[in-house]
Amino acid sequence: MQIFPCPFCGPRDETEFLFAAEAGKTRPEPAPDVSDAVWADYLYGNDAPKGTAREVWVHLTCGEFFVMTRDTTTREVKSCAALPGKAS
Repeated sequence: MQIFPCPFCGPRDETEFLFAAEAGKTRPEPAPDVSDAVWADYLYGNDAPKGTAREVWVHLTCGEFFVMTRDTTTREVKSCAALPGKAS
């Protein structure tokens, strides 16, 4: 079991969190003109890098989304921050 830091609630058990998306992934626009194949790649295709990754997570207990930087190999959490526009 791992402890993840929520920028709103503090350290919590990893079972309270859900991976939401890769941070910085750009949504294809304009939406009405995007093909099914491009949407599928956007929704389901992830880089899954080995090493440092920036990811958007949601803390299910408080419902807040935030960015976590972690090492996918060692599972070390390097930093955790509220999304822009949110106060921590």
